[in-house]
Amino acid sequence: MDYFHAFWTGGLICALVQILLDRTKLMPGRVMVILVCTGSLLSALGIYRHFTDFAGAGASVPLLGFGQVLWEGMKKAIDQDGFMGLFTGGFQACAVGVSAALIFSYLASLIFRPRMKE
Repeated sequence: MDYFHAFWTGGLICALVQILLDRTKLMPGRVMVILVCTGSLLSALGIYRHFTDFAGAGASVPLLGFGQVLWEGMKKAIDQDGFMGLFTGGFQACAVGVSAALIFSYLASLIFRPRMKE
């Protein structure tokens, strides 16, 4: 049942984002920022943790989950380091994921020879 909840929840998030992209004049970059900020806001309100407990990867993999990671890291760093944690916590929390994305993207570019579209 965990897989089912993850699948339909992630699919619902993606479908809502696609509708937002199709029905508005928002650019994809702005929609991505909205998703990250929404994930952070829902985490600050204490709502998103219950959502990820229910849906697992279906809620934590989309960009909403990235906002949650930033918020949780920032909250933890503020508790440990005080005011400076406001600036360092998000970076520390997401460093591994961002680094992995950069490294694997670079390796994929070596294997598949990317080129510009004409």
